[in-house]
Amino acid sequence: MNASNISDNIKKYRNKVGISQDRLSKLADVTYNTIIKIESGANINPTIDTLIKIAKALNVSVDDLIKK
Repeated sequence: MNASNISDNIKKYRNKVGISQDRLSKLADVTYNTIIKIESGANINPTIDTLIKIAKALNVSVDDLIKK
């Protein structure tokens, strides 16, 4: 898993659906801080549970989030 791919993909899909980081954190039921850390690359190894929640909130697969 490449962290920059994850952060770039989350940003890309979040922008595609037009929601803020704060809104994504609420939809995914993860902390706002977690979203910021993942998108900024500060958290390079989010848990699979977190990725599943984010993927569900963005209506994409976990594969979509981790692919290059």
